[in-house]
Amino acid sequence: MNVVRAEAMGMCFGVRDALRLAERVEDPREVTIHGELVHNAEVLTRLAARGFGMAGEADRTDVPASPLVLITAHGVSDRERARLDAAGKQLLDSTCPLVVRAHEAAQKLRREGYFVLVVGRRGHVEVRGIVEDLDPGRFAVVESPGEVTAYPDARLGIVCQTTSPAHLVANVREAVARANPGAEIRFIDTVCLPTKERQRSLERLLGRVDAVVVVGGRNSNNTKELAALCRGRGKPALHVESAADLDPDWCRRFETLGLTAGTSTLDETIEDVYQALLRIAEPAGVAGP
Repeated sequence: MNVVRAEAMGMCFGVRDALRLAERVEDPREVTIHGELVHNAEVLTRLAARGFGMAGEADRTDVPASPLVLITAHGVSDRERARLDAAGKQLLDSTCPLVVRAHEAAQKLRREGYFVLVVGRRGHVEVRGIVEDLDPGRFAVVESPGEVTAYPDARLGIVCQTTSPAHLVANVREAVARANPGAEIRFIDTVCLPTKERQRSLERLLGRVDAVVVVGGRNSNNTKELAALCRGRGKPALHVESAADLDPDWCRRFETLGLTAGTSTLDETIEDVYQALLRIAEPAGVAGP
């Protein structure tokens, strides 16, 4: 069994910046992270060990008791910021700049009178932050082309969750145009560059391997999309959070195994998985960078 690594994989600058902000906190006991700082179990375990409080992403209705609240890399709505401000909380903001760009794009479309379509996973924390600032009845979240319908507006604006796969966005855009032939459609591409780079790198890798190990958090959208991309191209994918999740018997079924990772995956986790795969592969050897 040979192991080939994707050219671009793993942690993006937005996640690194969020982790650096958390590292600079002098007294974590004074801080509640408003959700999951990043979607990575190892990172969350380390933050909890340092003493950070953490609100579950589905349980953020209560105002945190701590004086400081850390906004996660996935961001929150302006309405949520105002609620925390009104409660007297000091905000530490680790929102990824590319998530901020997606918020701004949605608001631009709203101000210009468009019915806003957000391509992404319904209920995902990033998507919730975007739509909470949109006007009720003037937006829709679209997870797949099959959900597209004829919308009650002559002007439709489209933005994307930053970790949406490019093929999904293209298919939704085509479906919107077909279902709304008389509408003015404006598209603002808010899929982030690190997501695109990892997806493109995986596309190139798929032609060289028989199957792929994808490393990242179980609830990481971009990691799940990488695994879905593999399966959509007919290549088996094993989604693991760490080397402990590897199935040696599954891995040995394939002559050449690819390796990629989501944007919230620690460098050391990727290396641990890679080294574990080399041990599984012995004595077949290794290929790739």
